[in-house]
Order: sequence, then C-alpha cells, then structure tokens
Amino acid sequence: MTEAYNPAKDGAQMSFDGRMSYGEYLHIDQILEHQKCLSDAPDELLFIIQHQTSELWMKLLLHELGSARSAIAQDRLPQAFKMMSRVSRILEQLNNAWDVLRTMTPSDYSTFRDILGQSSGFQSLQYRMIEFALGNRNTAMVKPHEHVPDAKKMLEDELKTPSLYHEVLRYAARQGFEIPDFALNEAQTTPHTADAQITKLWSAVYLDTAKHWTLYELAEKLVDIEDYFRRWRFNHVTTVERIIGFKRGTGGTSGVHYLKRMLAVELFPELWNVRTEL
Repeated sequence: MTEAYNPAKDGAQMSFDGRMSYGEYLHIDQILEHQKCLSDAPDELLFIIQHQTSELWMKLLLHELGSARSAIAQDRLPQAFKMMSRVSRILEQLNNAWDVLRTMTPSDYSTFRDILGQSSGFQSLQYRMIEFALGNRNTAMVKPHEHVPDAKKMLEDELKTPSLYHEVLRYAARQGFEIPDFALNEAQTTPHTADAQITKLWSAVYLDTAKHWTLYELAEKLVDIEDYFRRWRFNHVTTVERIIGFKRGTGGTSGVHYLKRMLAVELFPELWNVRTEL
C-alpha cells in the first residue's frame, strides 16, 4: 500500500498556533458569515454571492482606476498602462459572473424576489463611482445615496476630480495638442459628449501612430476598457431579460427598458467616432 503523502516531509508548515494563517490573513471566517439568506429558496445564496463577489471586483477596479488616473497625471504612462490593462481583466471577470447568474431561471428567482424589497443593483455605490470615474457623470444618480452622508460625499468628491478620460486629455495637452477648455479647467459634472476638437486630436494620433505612439497606446487602452464595460452592460440586460422579462426592477426602474437605454451611453465617444474618419 502506498503511504499517504505528508507535506510536512517537504518542509510545509502544518501547525499555525500563534502564526499567521491563510484564513486569518484573508479574514475568511468573517467573509463567509455575511451570506444571510432571508428565505429557503435554493438560489438565493447564488444571488447573494454573485453580487457580493462583483462588489469585491468593483472595489479592486476602483482602486486600479484611481491609480491609473494618478499615474497619467504624473506622466507615468508605463505604470498607467499596466493598471488600465488590469481594469479590462477585472471587467472580464465581472462579465463572467453573469454566466453563473444566468443559470437561475425565472421560476428560481420568483421564489425569493419579493423578499428583496426595493433593494437593487441600481443602488450600488461602487458601480456609480466607476461610472463617474469613467466620465458618465449624471448628477441625478447622487440622489439614491443621499441617505448615507459618506456615500454622498464620495460621489460629490468624485465629481470634483477629473475623470480618467479628462486626465488623458490633459496629458495630450501637455504633449502639445489643443484641448477644449472644458476638459482642462472645469470640474466635469455632466456626462462627456463628443467634441469635434477632441476627435481631431485622436485623428492626428491614429494617422501617425509612430509619432504619437504613447497617446495611441493610451487610446487603445481606453477602447479596451469601454469595450469590456459595454459587454458588462449588455450581459446585464440579457441576464435580466432572461430572468424577469420586462417586469419593473426591484428598485423601481423600468428594468430592461432602463438597462437598454444605458447601452447607448458612450464613455469615450471621440475614440469611436474617429474610426469612421480614418
């Protein structure tokens, strides 16, 4: 009989009395205590975990977005590229989460939907922070968070900070490009909309990539992020329609109709428009 493998013989630490363990470092016990189902429905645990893990990925996404924005402001573009690539990979993870949730059928969801009350992903503070950081700054979306002063302040502080895209445009200005004053001198408190002067900038970059390679790479990193972000929104729409059809959302939105309107939002419109002009 083959003797069972003992990792201790290869030097593995087997005793953690008084030592830092995996569970202690990651606070695993505390994390696993926070899936509190309010019903006996088998799929409620799936619903909770899918949203909790998405919020964890969003926390990391916001961390990377903030770091990338700071790096661009300091002209540390190689570091910013790495962070922006990571943002795209995080968005890919968020997209994959919808594949798991889509295994829940309308019948499954109906067994516990009523207990959600008016709670809805529409109220996710971190999602709103991501949209604001990327430039989709609809101040009406601060309202659902007014009952939590710290959350309201976070959103208001974000509105006083240049979005990722406007930080990119400020970098382009430091490279000698003419940029509209609104992107340089004003706090962005409305969603960014297409501007002919900014489209002209990107046209010059794409027509001479060798001369403007850093801006060209920066532009493509932005397109990657928006590409994955659009897929995230599309997968959200598809998942909701598959599970509840065209019912109103638990948070009072028009559900699929509202989500489909969000599909039309462009974060970096000039980077998409310039492709038609080239």
